[in-house]
Amino acid sequence: MTEDLEAAAELFKALSSASRLRLLTMLTEAPATVGRLAEASSLSQPLVSQHLRTLRAAGLVSVQREGREARYEIADLHVAHIVADAVQHALESA
Repeated sequence: MTEDLEAAAELFKALSSASRLRLLTMLTEAPATVGRLAEASSLSQPLVSQHLRTLRAAGLVSVQREGREARYEIADLHVAHIVADAVQHALESA
């Protein structure tokens, strides 16, 4: 049980950034490249790449290589539900 809680804590740590939540929300709509995410989020490409690295390490996003480009997408629908539920909860608590 302790290991399960540690894994859950790591998941929440990866979700603890508003920028990462924004990127996950964008990826819920459609897979995207780093450049597209940077443009849509107004974050720098290096910062988007860093956030995606964190999300990928947590198993929240996956990457598909298409030639020279890497297209990121949500790893599974549970991730989208976690983010949507957290946002809804925050709105209800405000």
